[in-house]
Amino acid sequence: MHIRDWPRAERPREKMLSRGAGALSDAELLAIFLGSGLPGRDAVQTARELLHDHGPLRVLLDRDAAALAKLPGLGPARACALRAALELGQRHLAADLERGAALTDPDSAGRYFAQRLRHRPQEVFAALFLDNRHRVLAFEELFTGTVDSAEVHPRELLRRALAHNAAAVIVGHNHPSGNREPSAADRAITARLRQALELMDVRLLDHFVIGDGPPVSLAARGWV
Repeated sequence: MHIRDWPRAERPREKMLSRGAGALSDAELLAIFLGSGLPGRDAVQTARELLHDHGPLRVLLDRDAAALAKLPGLGPARACALRAALELGQRHLAADLERGAALTDPDSAGRYFAQRLRHRPQEVFAALFLDNRHRVLAFEELFTGTVDSAEVHPRELLRRALAHNAAAVIVGHNHPSGNREPSAADRAITARLRQALELMDVRLLDHFVIGDGPPVSLAARGWV
């Protein structure tokens, strides 16, 4: 059965228009980009096969356009459309945190860290420096490690905070494994960073852990 023969409320485009993009599954969102499927399959079936054989979604979309173009059901035009959509989303997030913009939604910082760090194959520790009105001063990647750890030096974070004349700092790092649960080491370094920054009257507002799914806020768990 072709998608146009489905009940109207179940068609991906109609569902998005009536219920929003968040109501769609990964396969349904991908199917909207495909438009049509492989011979004998509709777009949703083709999308499901792509996710099953070449996914999950993060793994699939971490490929560059040339690699995506080689996958069944995509090709150069669709691969470029997917990469362009991802880049638009990244620029949209970055626009909220341009230098001089006030950070009014703490969750936007977590999304920004995710956009910058989620695809990295090594663990990367980064910091967002803010003034006393929570306006963005700078974003810096401070430490890069292996696939499962990065050595973090509180003194270096403090030095960069003072260089930017920052009043507050938000930090974040990725877990390349995809496991976003904070480790005991993550909690320990958060405490050390907070103590070091407090010596110079700089506040640590949050520490985000980036893996699969939404970023995890240590502040939300009461660990900052």
